Amino acid sequence: MASTSDIRKGLCIRYNNDIFKIIEFLHVKPGKGPAFVRTKLKSLTTGKVIDNTFSAGHKIEDVRVETRSYQFLYSEGDTFHFMNTDDYNQIALQRGVLDAPELMKEGEVVTIMFNTEDSMPLSVDMPASVILEVIHAEPGVKGNTATNATKPATVETGARINVPLFINEGDRIKIDTSNGSYMERAKE
Repeated sequence: MASTSDIRKGLCIRYNNDIFKIIEFLHVKPGKGPAFVRTKLKSLTTGKVIDNTFSAGHKIEDVRVETRSYQFLYSEGDTFHFMNTDDYNQIALQRGVLDAPELMKEGEVVTIMFNTEDSMPLSVDMPASVILEVIHAEPGVKGNTATNATKPATVETGARINVPLFINEGDRIKIDTSNGSYMERAKE
């Protein structure tokens, strides 16, 4: 058993007969009244995200997890196939377990979290950012850069991302996997 002081991003807990992963948290100590922890929890079985508030000192049941590195091989519809980088065993996971499947390129190494009790995969954590090539982008209009203007672009995985006007087809860009936004042009 853990308490609210042990809450951190990525912690898996058992709550309401389900397993949740903490996506965000904030310790709040108001001037009047008891302290509490405001959390955003993602269900690892349904993918649903809920907001919850725990009072300070509340006991939470943490789930022991084990992480392993896997390489993304290919996808068939909503099924994604991965290979363990240590023993070369393969597993297939459904789209709902993945955080950003539209940004996953073949060969990408991800971290898969397993429940140590039953060895079931709980979640797939992608790297903080990925570098993808732009395969389609409309030409930018010159002189329209006084504001933070963006245009839609399609990357090699098929995802559509808003990019600055100076990005062209063939450019490699760095994308934040947490929210799918453009970060910078990739350095060669």
